[in-house]
Amino acid sequence: MKKLVKFGGSSLASAEQFQKVKEIIDMDPKRKLVIPSAPGKRYAKDTKVTDMLYICYGIAEQGGNFTIELEQIKNRYLEIIEGLKLDLSLEQEFEIIEKNFREKAGNNYAASRGEYLNGIIMAHYLGYEFIDAAEVIFFNENGSFDAEKTNQILTKRLESTDTAVIPGFYGSYPDKRVKTFSRGGSDITGSIVARAVMAEVYENWTDVSGFLIADPRIISNPEGIDTITYRELRELSYMGATVLHEEAIFPVRQVGIPINIRNTNIPSDEGTWIVESTCQKSKYVITGIAGKKGFCAINIEKDMMNSEIGFGKKVLSVFEENGISFEHMPSGIDTMSVFVHQDEFIHKEQKVVSGLHREAKPDSIDIESDLALIAVVGRGMKSMRGTAGRIFSALAHASVNVKMIDQGSSELNIIIGVSNEDFETAIKAIYDIFVLSQL
Repeated sequence: MKKLVKFGGSSLASAEQFQKVKEIIDMDPKRKLVIPSAPGKRYAKDTKVTDMLYICYGIAEQGGNFTIELEQIKNRYLEIIEGLKLDLSLEQEFEIIEKNFREKAGNNYAASRGEYLNGIIMAHYLGYEFIDAAEVIFFNENGSFDAEKTNQILTKRLESTDTAVIPGFYGSYPDKRVKTFSRGGSDITGSIVARAVMAEVYENWTDVSGFLIADPRIISNPEGIDTITYRELRELSYMGATVLHEEAIFPVRQVGIPINIRNTNIPSDEGTWIVESTCQKSKYVITGIAGKKGFCAINIEKDMMNSEIGFGKKVLSVFEENGISFEHMPSGIDTMSVFVHQDEFIHKEQKVVSGLHREAKPDSIDIESDLALIAVVGRGMKSMRGTAGRIFSALAHASVNVKMIDQGSSELNIIIGVSNEDFETAIKAIYDIFVLSQL
């Protein structure tokens, strides 16, 4: 059995970090497949290599002189190579990159070179085979990921490979042009490769020791999460928990491969295990709290709405026509509220209002802005009575006015709507009642 290990940008930002990574890989002979990200920040005010590439290519695309910017990128890699005392030159690779930048190869190509070059260095440093992701990760012409073709070719390619480094973040179109995943997509590459080899575990190494129950920018030293299910993670990721790219769970979820989030700088920490299902009880009733600001609610009132067949369809069709996706849609007997991202809605609000009057003929429409949504997630909530009551009590005690509450049928999560200005206060109140009061 093999372990798939993926290392984030902060784990590969310098020669010193590369050395930590090698020590981690050498500690376990099962760690045979490595997915590297591009070099991240070495210190707080540093610039990530991917951002440097975007800037450099932006100048090239405008026909400007990008020599200085490309030289700065070269120096980042040279610093790593010299720090590791490797007999390796990337001059030829940079000549190709410069040529392709001049020929305007595209943003996707430019961004992917960070992982590509780091992959070459990592393979050389470890003595592993280097496999260009463009040869084994495939996208359709419309830009969607081709999971079937990728899994088939990648599985066959890795059957005869014992150890390999495959850069994260990118693949290729049918015409061989480079195509990247969305930002943070190296997590997705790791998941794809783990599935192809049916890895024992997908270890995702970063600069934190797994997931925390709440955002440390809001809660001082929040408790960590030992084990979390794919479904719980999906809920928290969607609401802003950003340790792992939210799409990274799908390939491994299909085949039941667990993900272990680990800290490169503290490898002794067990981190967080992400699993399909577990009989392990959470330490607390809740598993995590996450949320986002910047929503608005369109409140629609109409007498006898509940008896009008197709009313909901009429309402949602207006949002669809305007290219606006909705987040939540709590309703009452004669009322319905549609929560949407405020920045998507604000420029189309009057078109939506007139469309709603035309299609649904409501008695009145009221728009409430500057709202935040908070997800309280936990598999333990299903078997615990009074969870919603405790949340209401905690928020009332903190003088937070609840604008909306919505509980899914799975009883896995409760979504709460509050004013933007009450966002941090609400999260602190919920954390206090479920975590601090239990310590």
